[in-house]
Amino acid sequence: MTFTRGIGVVFGAAIDRIVRWLALSKIHPNVLTFLGLVINIWAAVLFSQGKMLWAGVVVIGAGLFDMVDGRVARATKQVTLFGGFFDSVMDRYSDLALFMGLLVYYSSINRPFYIVLTAIVMTGSVMISYSRARAENAIPKCKVGFLERPERVVLIIIGGLFDRIAPMLWVIAILSNLTVVHRMIYTWQECKRLDKK
Repeated sequence: MTFTRGIGVVFGAAIDRIVRWLALSKIHPNVLTFLGLVINIWAAVLFSQGKMLWAGVVVIGAGLFDMVDGRVARATKQVTLFGGFFDSVMDRYSDLALFMGLLVYYSSINRPFYIVLTAIVMTGSVMISYSRARAENAIPKCKVGFLERPERVVLIIIGGLFDRIAPMLWVIAILSNLTVVHRMIYTWQECKRLDKK
């Protein structure tokens, strides 16, 4: 067994135990989703104060809720259409809260360039989900592009833990907007193909 496979097995087993415990506690999956937002708001406050390391740690905690809410819903047979919608909306609020924390931080240290960069990141993050949702009104699926939410969250965590949030913002700004462009091109191609039928 490889080292990375071993890590995956250990973390997978830990997540499974947490899911089982939460399922037995009868906590509603939507409550877990909302708690993830609350924890991300706490991380945003830490980002706004320049406490990058602690913000990164708290984002990890929020990510745990993000990983288990859907699994708890499946384990307790509480999967609903609204639950999926609610999870997506809370994810958007969580993302924007973190970036708002960074906007406050960069404005407090008078770094206008990074305020603009953070705004570009916010725009790209919202447009990734919007472009997919809008595209899937016209075509069956549009899950193309590299930078989905899990990758963005990992980059934010790395930036916080290693106090390298500015380089991570550059990476997210570029890759998120490239992902949107990729989705636009893919949707254009798929629409052309469907129009010919």
